Amino acid sequence: MSFQNKAERLDSGVQDVSTLGDILQRAKGLTAEQVEMALQYQRQHGVRFGEAAVALGLAKQDDVIWALAQQFHYPYAPQGGVSLHEDLIVANDPFCEDVEAFRDVRSQLVMGVLADRERRRALAVTSSDIGDGKSFVVANLAVAFGQLPGRTLLIDANLRQPKLHSLFGVDGSVGLSGILAGRAPANVIKPVEHIPNLFMIPAGVVAPNPAELLQRASFSLLLRELLNKFDYVLVDTPSYAVGADARVIAFHCGAALIVGRKNASRVPHLQGLVKQLTKSDVKIAGILMNEY
Repeated sequence: MSFQNKAERLDSGVQDVSTLGDILQRAKGLTAEQVEMALQYQRQHGVRFGEAAVALGLAKQDDVIWALAQQFHYPYAPQGGVSLHEDLIVANDPFCEDVEAFRDVRSQLVMGVLADRERRRALAVTSSDIGDGKSFVVANLAVAFGQLPGRTLLIDANLRQPKLHSLFGVDGSVGLSGILAGRAPANVIKPVEHIPNLFMIPAGVVAPNPAELLQRASFSLLLRELLNKFDYVLVDTPSYAVGADARVIAFHCGAALIVGRKNASRVPHLQGLVKQLTKSDVKIAGILMNEY
C-alpha cells in the first residue's frame, strides 16, 4: 500500500497541522525551525504537512504515518524503534491486507457475542488441536481490540504452556496461576508497550494442577471483577486436545471463538469441541480458520 493510501485511511482530509508537527517534534526530534520550514513548504506547494516534511527530508514516510496514527488515536508499534514480536502483525504492520481479517472478526465479535451489555461476557479463544495458531489469533485480536476506545485485557489462561508473555515482552514470572493460588502480588496486570488501551495478565508460573486451579470459584469471581473494569476481556486457553482446561475456561467466560488451521484441522475434532462447549451453555462466536 502506498504512503498516500495509508495516510488517507487515517486522514479524511483535514489535519491538525500543529498537532502533527508537535508529535514529530516529540517523537522524531524535529526542531521548531524544521516544523516552520515544513509549514512554509506546505503553503507554497499546496500539499499536506506530512508530505511537506517528507519532501524536505525532515521525516520518513513511515514517521508521518506513525504520527498520523497517534494523532487519530490508532496506536501501533513505531517502525525503526523497538517493535513487538513479529507475530503481532496488527501492531507491527497495521495497514497490510491480512490485518483487515482481524478487524473484520473484531467487528463481528463486538456486534455479536460481546454485544450484550446486560450479560457481560469474556471471550475464550481455543482450538481442538495443538498447533492451530490460537495464541497467534488471540494475541492479534487483542491488539485490534486495543485500538478501539476503552480498555482491553488479555489473559493467558494456558497454564500448561504459556506463550503470550513472550509475544508481548512482559514479565511472565507472576500472573494468573498465582492469583488463583492466592499468592499473587498486587501488580499482576501489565500494560502492553505501544498499545495504550491494552493490558495483560500473564499465565505466571506453570502450575502442576492447572485444571484444578481453573475449576476454582476464584476464577469466575476474578473474571466478573475484571469485566467491570475493562471493556473487553480476551482469554487464551490450551487446546482441547491436552485436557478439559479449555472447556472450563470457556464456561467461566461465557463465550468462545474456536480456531482451526486450514488443511490441518480435522472436522470431527472441531465438531467434538463445539459439542462439548455447547453442553456447557457457552455461546459460540464461530470457527475461524487460520492460514498464517
